[in-house]
Amino acid sequence: MFLAPRSLLQRTAAACLLVVGCAAQAQGVAQAATTPPPGTMMGAYGQSLQQQQQHQQAAPERNATAAATPATAPAKPATAQDAVTRFLSERGLLNSTEQGASSRLLASVRDTASDLVLSAMNFLGVRYTRGGNSVENGFDCSGFTRHIFEMSVGLVLPRRADEQAKDSSLAAIRKDELKPGDLVFFNTMRATFSHVGIYVGEGKFIHAPRTGSAVRVEDMRDAYWAKRFTGARRADLQAAESAR
Repeated sequence: MFLAPRSLLQRTAAACLLVVGCAAQAQGVAQAATTPPPGTMMGAYGQSLQQQQQHQQAAPERNATAAATPATAPAKPATAQDAVTRFLSERGLLNSTEQGASSRLLASVRDTASDLVLSAMNFLGVRYTRGGNSVENGFDCSGFTRHIFEMSVGLVLPRRADEQAKDSSLAAIRKDELKPGDLVFFNTMRATFSHVGIYVGEGKFIHAPRTGSAVRVEDMRDAYWAKRFTGARRADLQAAESAR
């Protein structure tokens, strides 16, 4: 039997030990790569707790960022003037070409007749009906003015336009004295007081015009109405309200 020299056996043993050591080191490196660092929680519950801790640690940073960000100024509350302006615009009393006159109109509406005028504008769009005196049936011109005065200030006007113009409780006024709430009369049917409306300010009036139309606001300065204007009347609205 052949016997290897002692030196050959020693070199072979050293080589085997080197191979084993390298394998062990490689296994340790692989294990270290897959093993979580100390303090890492394992399992679904552990991971949930860890995420909660991370969220809590991040909270101060978010709060600091929010504190450093300028707060958005709160929206300014709508004023009564804004509400009235929007109301008049939605009802067609103001349009984009009349912005300069809007403030004057609003100021004129906010007097003793404001409730009456705003009440009248609530009926914009109600259809015209000859002989009508209600929202359900529609209005004619004098039925409209009668309804508004009775509903707003408790003053019962005569039924027809010419009778309203001749009512002794109403004071005759000139055109340049007009104020919101005054009655304005026109000759539209070859009769002096055949049509009536309510003055709302800035040369405009609200009325129930004719068959096929509806309650609307028009400008008295338009040629058609300017040449047909026949007079105006004013009721004592404060006295009428006090008597209610």
